[in-house]
Amino acid sequence: MAEAEYEIVVGLETHVQLLTNTKLFCGCTTRFGAPPNSQVCPVCLGMPGSLPVMNRKAFDLSLKAALALNLQIAPFTKWDRKNYYYPDLPKNFQISQFDLPFSSEGYLEIDAGKGPRKIGIFRAHLEEDAGKSMHDESGRGGDTKVDLNRTGTPLLEIVSKPDISSPEEARAYLEELRLMLREIGVSDCEMQEGSLRCDANVNIRILQPDGSKIPTPIVEVKNLNSISSVERAIRHEAVRQYEQFKKDGERLKPGNKTTARWIEASEKTVVLRSKEESADYRYFPEPDLVPVVVNENQLKQARAEMGELPSEQRQRLQTQYGLNSYDSKVLTAKGRKLVKYYETVAAKIGDGKAVCNRISDLIFPALTSRNEEIEQFPISADTFADFLKQTATAGQDPRRKTFEYMLEHNSGIKEAMDALGIKDASSFDEASLRKSVLEAIAGNTKSVEDFKKGKATAANAILGAVMRANKGAPNELVRKILMEELAK
Repeated sequence: MAEAEYEIVVGLETHVQLLTNTKLFCGCTTRFGAPPNSQVCPVCLGMPGSLPVMNRKAFDLSLKAALALNLQIAPFTKWDRKNYYYPDLPKNFQISQFDLPFSSEGYLEIDAGKGPRKIGIFRAHLEEDAGKSMHDESGRGGDTKVDLNRTGTPLLEIVSKPDISSPEEARAYLEELRLMLREIGVSDCEMQEGSLRCDANVNIRILQPDGSKIPTPIVEVKNLNSISSVERAIRHEAVRQYEQFKKDGERLKPGNKTTARWIEASEKTVVLRSKEESADYRYFPEPDLVPVVVNENQLKQARAEMGELPSEQRQRLQTQYGLNSYDSKVLTAKGRKLVKYYETVAAKIGDGKAVCNRISDLIFPALTSRNEEIEQFPISADTFADFLKQTATAGQDPRRKTFEYMLEHNSGIKEAMDALGIKDASSFDEASLRKSVLEAIAGNTKSVEDFKKGKATAANAILGAVMRANKGAPNELVRKILMEELAK
């Protein structure tokens, strides 16, 4: 089956837990990892007579996120009750927003390797979370347990338009969304803790010989607990729908939406039930909460608090430091603190591209192996800049060994270079290097013969011998002297 036989159409519904200390409508803590049912009160348990009070910080955070997503902010918004019964929803309704969400009609720009593209966003609205059902996965028929600690946790639901056309674009969308929300302080977006959850609405359009397209019914895929799971689930579901179409053909009805579960272990989707429509939830205005009015001063404050967005930062790095799109994306993906580290070093060195390369070669692997963020890294930006200056003309291997020695022994630059027998480039003079070059030429007659016969790469063996004997020597100067002597 060729993928060209159909087009993939995806819309993502992303639930983001806001970075608040307390729940959306009560004072219970949102701390992760507490014992089951230990963070509840009459309000989030839906006890008779209890009344909700809106968390102002939750609304302010959601406002920042909406502005960062280029959404239009409604000056007036209200709350609604979304009625449905689940064992982990003790009130039997969820406080959400229906026909008057606080934001709508925006976009997020992504780049999945084929250039920038805007993914439209229908809306972002606030709502409270439900609890968590914990099923017995052993197959021995154990009871399902319910933990209500998450009940009432503030969520921002971001609903994209069906503009995503591949699993790779879905990944790029979620990675950009997660980075942006983290950088502006809206959420920690830890998927393993449930603070970023995503459902994928997937269908395909079958391409026909006459140029027409036949859409398959939309399937909402749930239980996606990582960005890679989203990517793999979309890819699998598209294939499954195509195989189903070849089997059932005309019997497929595009309006019959269903909900499916992603099974991580077997990497497949299993259709569970027909999907509810909005009428099934019997929405009506929440009587216990007043509407919210947003003024221009609130919008100005939210914009000021956002700071530089990752997309803006990437563009500035390319303009200011001459980086390409890939390099700027690599740097911003690590967060604002890493970018600040980079800019401090680049300002001292004066070569933004070279600094980016050295950070990628040396610092990124070290951060990974040490399981650290840049703010915990023992080599400061100023020290790293001095390190690059002092090893500027050294070869790649001496530079790497010096860096590793500094980390392992918590030493300074000079101490590391002395311990490894690596000299500062300024300590070499041309006369001593020329003498070393002549000795290397005399000791590598075969390489000299090969070079004279036209094999230019043969000079590298001689160059390597000189550099090993003169650790830290300026590579370009040694190469220049070598070429002069070989030309005689």
